[in-house]
Amino acid sequence: MKVSDQNQDAPRAASQWVRIPDGTMVQHRLDGQKGHIDGLTEIVNGPSRNPDGRTQYRINVGKGDRVLIAEEDLLILTDAEGLVRMAKEKGEYRSLVSKQLRGVFGEDRFVIKAS
Repeated sequence: MKVSDQNQDAPRAASQWVRIPDGTMVQHRLDGQKGHIDGLTEIVNGPSRNPDGRTQYRINVGKGDRVLIAEEDLLILTDAEGLVRMAKEKGEYRSLVSKQLRGVFGEDRFVIKAS
């Protein structure tokens, strides 16, 4: 099995979890709502959590509004060159984050978003 075959969204143990960095632009898989990650919120009740078993991502969707979404329901937005889109980050850091996240998530989790 190739390494790339192993990262097709199989559940990961919390010790292997790679957190999507704050500022990363994301889209909800089901309703298409877009925003950027601005932290984690610990969830006491509810069915859907990140691989750490305790949290959901807090997504800033604009105008001071935030929603909580588990990792499995997020798509990661990229530019036309395949770099992860981020709020206020330079190309070198975006390149590093892109490489890290592509090592964890399958290509179906990345969506090209025009500027």
